[in-house]
Parts: sequence; C-alpha cells; structure tokens
Amino acid sequence: MTSHSTHSPSSSPRRRALLVVGAGLAVTASLALTGGTAATAAPTRDAGPTTVEPAGHAFAATLNGSATFKAGSVTITCTASSSTPTDGSTNNHVPQAPDNANPAGPVVSGINPPVYSNCRGSLPGVTVTITTSGEWGVSMQHGSPSTASLTAPAAGMVLKSSGLANCTVTASPGGPATIPATFTNGTPSQITVTDYALPVKVEGGFGCPTTATTALLNATYDVTDVTDPASQITVGG
Repeated sequence: MTSHSTHSPSSSPRRRALLVVGAGLAVTASLALTGGTAATAAPTRDAGPTTVEPAGHAFAATLNGSATFKAGSVTITCTASSSTPTDGSTNNHVPQAPDNANPAGPVVSGINPPVYSNCRGSLPGVTVTITTSGEWGVSMQHGSPSTASLTAPAAGMVLKSSGLANCTVTASPGGPATIPATFTNGTPSQITVTDYALPVKVEGGFGCPTTATTALLNATYDVTDVTDPASQITVGG
C-alpha cells in the first residue's frame, strides 16, 4: 500500500517478529512503529524478556514537534506525521496474548507506513513532499532503556523537492533499514529517534546534495492507545 503526504504493515507468528518503521517513522521521522509478509527481527542472544500491554490493543504513533532529515547541507523539516491503524488490518496492534510477551527477545508489530505533511526544505523557494510505501514494523524490547527499533523497507520513503531545487531522495535504496529508537513509558508513551544516519540516494541538479549517502533523522512520536484512550501502551519485562 502507498500513502502520500499530499493527501493526507498480518498477524505475527508466535514469538517471531513481523517486522517490515522506515522514518521515517523512516520516518524518517521517521516515525515507528502491513498487510503483506513482513521481515523478521532476530532477538539478540542476550535479550531479556519483554511484555507489551495492553494485549490486542490498537495504537497510533503521532509526531510530537517536528521531524528532521539532514542530507549534506540540506535539512528537511516536517511538522506533521503519523502511523494509524486501519480497519481489517492487524498493523498498529499490540499482538494478542500470549504473543504480546516474549521470554527472550522483542515483541514485534507491523505498522502502517507513516504519513508526512507540512514539510519544508532549508532552501528558500523549495516545496517538499514525502511518499511512503511497503511493509513497516516496530520491534519493542524491554531494557534500560527500552527500545523500539523501526524497520523500513527498501525505498520505502521517497522525498521530492520542487522549485529552485528539484531533488529526489530515496531512503534505504539498497535494502531494508532498521532504525534504532528508544521507548519511554508515559502518558503518552514515546518513541524517539536520535541522529540516525539513514542510508539515502540523492538525485537531481543544482542545489541537490547528490554526494550525500546518509541523512540524519531525528523525531519523537507519541504512542497512544486507540482501543482505550484512557490506557497507555507500555513496554515491560
């Protein structure tokens, strides 16, 4: 499925990841946390137990503040981004029990590609749009701190600028990207991506940072319980 910034990831096998993020967000923003088959996230050998609650609840991830992507001398800033559940899909849902708990690794959920809007470039006279597509996911692991690694598919985010600089920036062109993030329990809980160097391919003419091979991604997403707004999505041991 494809989502466009101008208009406005299947159930998980037991104890396995459904991962594709993305920010993009892959978000970029990257937020992260499909309707198709997602890639797996292998728990590390020393990973401890993780439980995500409430089991089965739908969640949304909404940008808090702004998301930035910096490639070379060019910075793109977006002030609106979200990944929300859709009818008929298990994306953006905490797995049902017992799959919301893993005794030796992360709990993984598919998520819908994040939508970005209200984006601008650091160059004057430039309009920016971001398109996202494919299978995205979030892998949540309890720890100090807890993490929420986002997975974005190859070329799952494309940024285009028009005006004084006509550029195309393709995120993770060579394969899926795993975007490390922290997960903080709270009201609401949050996923934060800090200075992640997202692989990119930049194409275009004058004003385009064509020598850049990475874009630094920074974004914070509020994670809210859609099934029960009075509850919070939490990661524990």
